[in-house]
Amino acid sequence: MLSQKTIDIIKSTVPVLKENGLQITQVFYKNMLGENPEIRAMFNSEKQEDGSQPKALAMTVLAAAQNIDNLGALSTAVEKIGRVHVGVNVKPEHYPIVGKYLLGAIKEVLGDSATDEILEAWKEAYTVIADIFIKVEAEMYAENK
Repeated sequence: MLSQKTIDIIKSTVPVLKENGLQITQVFYKNMLGENPEIRAMFNSEKQEDGSQPKALAMTVLAAAQNIDNLGALSTAVEKIGRVHVGVNVKPEHYPIVGKYLLGAIKEVLGDSATDEILEAWKEAYTVIADIFIKVEAEMYAENK
């Protein structure tokens, strides 16, 4: 459960995400895939090249920020994304990698305006969101057995 302070901080980043979200996700993918070639196969190279995957992630992050106080509103999207994740064998141990590079991209793109307080709030929020995906995907993996 997120504190009201964290919720408020995340919601305050919505305008910045609208303006810089795509750049953040482009940097995220470049850094993460560049430094972790072993997970590159999990990502659609065509969608990377045409920019649709960074755009989709930017929209997902924005939706999460806008609904951080009601993440249940994202359940349809979480299930759809979860199916893709299960299809490429995303596991719980992949989520810390994503979190590290997402926070790093936020800092890289926003510079000093990504304060420690904002980064800590996003770290907390990411942990909650990742846990939602992990639980949904665990159910999907169990159904597939």
